[in-house]
Amino acid sequence: MEKPAPGSDDNLHPGPLEEEFEYSNNRVQSNVYRTKEDREAVKALEKFLLGTQRNLTSKEVIEQAGSTPLLASKIWHALGIPDISENEVYFTGADAEGLKKVVELTDKHGLDLETTVSIARSMGQLTDRIVAWQIEEIVDDISKQQGLSDGKARQELLKVLPELITTLQEILSYTYRRQYNAGVLRLALRNEEGISENRVDLPLLRGIGFIDLVSYTTLSCQMNEKTLGKLVKTFEQRCAEIIAVGGGRIIKTVGDEVLFLTETPDAAARISLALSKAIEEHPDLPHTRVAFVWGRILPKLGDVYGPTVNLAARLVGVADAGMVLTNDDTAQTLKDDGRFRFTPQPKRSVRGFGDITPIAVESATGNELEIDVE
Repeated sequence: MEKPAPGSDDNLHPGPLEEEFEYSNNRVQSNVYRTKEDREAVKALEKFLLGTQRNLTSKEVIEQAGSTPLLASKIWHALGIPDISENEVYFTGADAEGLKKVVELTDKHGLDLETTVSIARSMGQLTDRIVAWQIEEIVDDISKQQGLSDGKARQELLKVLPELITTLQEILSYTYRRQYNAGVLRLALRNEEGISENRVDLPLLRGIGFIDLVSYTTLSCQMNEKTLGKLVKTFEQRCAEIIAVGGGRIIKTVGDEVLFLTETPDAAARISLALSKAIEEHPDLPHTRVAFVWGRILPKLGDVYGPTVNLAARLVGVADAGMVLTNDDTAQTLKDDGRFRFTPQPKRSVRGFGDITPIAVESATGNELEIDVE
C-alpha cells in the first residue's frame, strides 16, 4: 500500500482497526481505516443513539419481546436489520421493546401479520432514506461552513450529531402526526363521488403529474460531484416548494423526475404550468417536460398505481422541451376553466395506449401560482 501524501485525507486512515466492532456476516468491511479518535467517536455516538452498548443476542431479544424467531426475522428484515446469528451480541433492550411494539400491532391491535410486516417495512425504508438524506445535508453544511473536505466533514459529524439528534427526532415526531392528519383527510374516506361499493373501480380520483429534466443523463456525465449535487438539490427544492404551494404532494423523486399528486384537476394544471415556468427560467437548471392526467388511481405502499399514472408517465416522455401536456379527457374536464388554454397536438403512438392526441396546456390571464421563494 502506498504511503499517503502529507496533508491528504488518507493520513486519517493509517491502518486497520486494532479492535473491530463486533459486526459479523460481512456487514462491515473487515478492514476499516480510522484513527483511534475516530474509533472512540463512533463508539460514543453508537452508545448515544442506542442508549447503551450492545448487550443482547437475538435469542435474548426474542424472548424478552415474547416473539418467535420466524416472526422476529420477518420484522427485522422489514425494518432493514440484517440476519443476525443467534449468539451474536448485536442488540439492546430498546430493540426488545421495539420488537414487542411491532408484535403488538397484531397481538394487541388486531392487524393481520401481513399488514404488520408491511407497516414495519414502510418505516424501515422511509427512515433509512430520511437518515441518509439528513446525513448528507449535515455533512455538506459542515463542509461549507467550516471549509472542510468531505472526509473531514464526515468526521466532524460524529461530534455534532449528538447535539442535533433530539431536535431532529422531535421534528420527525411532529411531522409524522401532521402527515397522518393530512393523510386521513386525504385517504380515509374511500367511497368518493361516482364510486359504488359494488364496483371495482380504482378508488381515488386524483391528478397525477410528472416533471422531467431534459438531457439529464448527458449533463450528469459532464458534471463533477458538487455540480451535479447542486443541480439535483436545486431541482428537487424548487419542485417541492411549488407543489406544496399549489396544494399538491410529492409521491416520489427518481433522479431527474418528480411524480406528484393533487386533489383537483385544476391544481394539477396550475402546478404543472408553474413548475414548467419556474424551472425553465432558472439559470442553473436545464429544460423540462411536464405532463399531468386527471383520473382514478390506486394508492398502495406509499406509491400510486393504475392507467392514469402510466399515461402521465408516457405523456411526459413525448412532450417537447418546455411543454406541458395532458390528455383529451383531462382537457375536457377543464375546458370551461378560463385560466387555461388547450391546443391539440399531432397524434402520437403511446406505448400501452395506442394512438392518442396529446393536448398542450398554457396559462391564461390570472392563472399563475404565487411562489414566494427565491
